[in-house]
Amino acid sequence: MMNMMQVMQQAQKMQKKFKETQSELENTEITSTSGNGAVVAILNGQGKFKAIKLKAEAINPSNPSSVDPDTVEMLEDLITEAMSDATKKANNQMEAKMKAITGGISIPGLF
Repeated sequence: MMNMMQVMQQAQKMQKKFKETQSELENTEITSTSGNGAVVAILNGQGKFKAIKLKAEAINPSNPSSVDPDTVEMLEDLITEAMSDATKKANNQMEAKMKAITGGISIPGLF
């Protein structure tokens, strides 16, 4: 019986560590740039899209000073909204397909 208790304790420790790691990844910020820093994409450690930052050079490379800061902010917001919605839809589709495979049984960490 003691062996079973040890297995249960170890499983609880693993579950706690798994949740801590998920939380850590969710709060981790990863950035990537292109166009010599003109475009910056920001994701969390779980690969979920968080934001995009644009410089005027990305919108009008030949005359960046002609780009209004409000236009840049609007484009950032539109792109962020579209990417966030696409990520949500992709996650919902993945979750539905995984539930179909598992017969609706929830397997922690699978989705």
